[in-house]
Amino acid sequence: MRWLLISFLAVSIGAVAQDGSSGSNTQKSATKAGAVPDAQFVTKVAQGNMAEVALGKLATEKSQNDDVKKFGQMMVDDHSKAEQELEGVASKNNWTVPKDVSAQQKAEQQRLEKLSGAAFDRAYIQMMVIDHTKDVAEFKKEAASTSVNSDLKDFATRTYPTLNDHLTHVKAIHDAMSKSGTSGKVASKSNKKNTSAAASGGPGLKLI
Repeated sequence: MRWLLISFLAVSIGAVAQDGSSGSNTQKSATKAGAVPDAQFVTKVAQGNMAEVALGKLATEKSQNDDVKKFGQMMVDDHSKAEQELEGVASKNNWTVPKDVSAQQKAEQQRLEKLSGAAFDRAYIQMMVIDHTKDVAEFKKEAASTSVNSDLKDFATRTYPTLNDHLTHVKAIHDAMSKSGTSGKVASKSNKKNTSAAASGGPGLKLI
């Protein structure tokens, strides 16, 4: 009888220990999966890349300013490359990459599509200044973080200098336009309301 009691206690203790170990492993897995913010970052960056490429193409078609056209082409080239690199990182880590931009980004694109000439240039360049200011700060933070996925950290580290270069470039265009007066007065009273809203740059594209 005593032997049976000892055996029962041994089995019970083993089961409890196993449950505890299982819980611990689950917790570690959940912590490691801290992939939720990483996955969110991937989604935002992927949508940002797609938006920048679409707007860059729009700039090459609608702009009357050679510098704006060249910047738009730079956005198409650099963000297409970044998009491909991000897809590789996402595939390796089993993250889902969105196939389309967000509703907000789509609305921003539709708004710019309605503009033309100097009004388009003002709105597009100011939007790019706002977006890239946010992007540079976000990528710098991501690259310096010790908690993000290593592949994503490497991607952010590689991409940050390019975004910083974009910001420097677009600020120079913005300043040149301001000095020449092309970002100043609205051409006609009829489109004053729409142009003013566009020139604010809107809420921005959020990442890249």
